[in-house]
Amino acid sequence: MNSLLYLIAVILVICWAIGFFAYSAGNIIHILLVLAIISVLLRVIGGSRA
Repeated sequence: MNSLLYLIAVILVICWAIGFFAYSAGNIIHILLVLAIISVLLRVIGGSRA
């Protein structure tokens, strides 16, 4: 499960970077960035318990 969260976070960060430089997706890019950060935080928190 943790590797899946990490994979999703990486994909969302890549999508955010593409959209940020392309200016084509508007505010949805910032939502993707927030989701990626949340996924990374969940991975870090979950990894410290294991």
